[in-house]
Amino acid sequence: MIDEILLEAEENMDRAIAVAKDNFASIRSGQASAAMFANITVDYYGAPTPLQQIAAISVPEARMVLISPYDASAKKDIETALRNSDLGVNPSDDGNVLRIVMPQLTEERRRDYVKLAKSKAEDARVTVRNMRRKAKDQIDSAVKDGEVGEDEGSRAEKELDGMTKKHVDAVDALLASKESELLEV
Repeated sequence: MIDEILLEAEENMDRAIAVAKDNFASIRSGQASAAMFANITVDYYGAPTPLQQIAAISVPEARMVLISPYDASAKKDIETALRNSDLGVNPSDDGNVLRIVMPQLTEERRRDYVKLAKSKAEDARVTVRNMRRKAKDQIDSAVKDGEVGEDEGSRAEKELDGMTKKHVDAVDALLASKESELLEV
């Protein structure tokens, strides 16, 4: 019973870390990457569709992105979605593909992205702590109901605390890495 609770908590914390990694990847840094476009949805025939499902995204150079729509009629919708996104990019249409040259980040914009990264990191930490609280409540309930002994319950809580610390530290490491990536010129 305790092992199941701890296993479920760890799986949920691992998922929170994976979501944090995805969130950090979508924050623009000085380098172009296809992951920056992961959260962009395009109004494709009236339905919000993720950009990756209707176009190929490639990064031929460090600051250039090419977006090749699978359906040429969707090019204008993709261009509109890119312009309206929070990436601050201006795609140019060269006939077959949309070309995006990533502008150099200003110091102010870098600071804004660091704030955004810190906010996403705090969201991940809160999620991890919520998983801890949920698991602790389940452990306390099992001890109260007499399903497990108090010694086993306190051992499980210590293990849960260690697991929580490990995951919060992982979020902090991801944040530090993203912060240094954003602030390097």
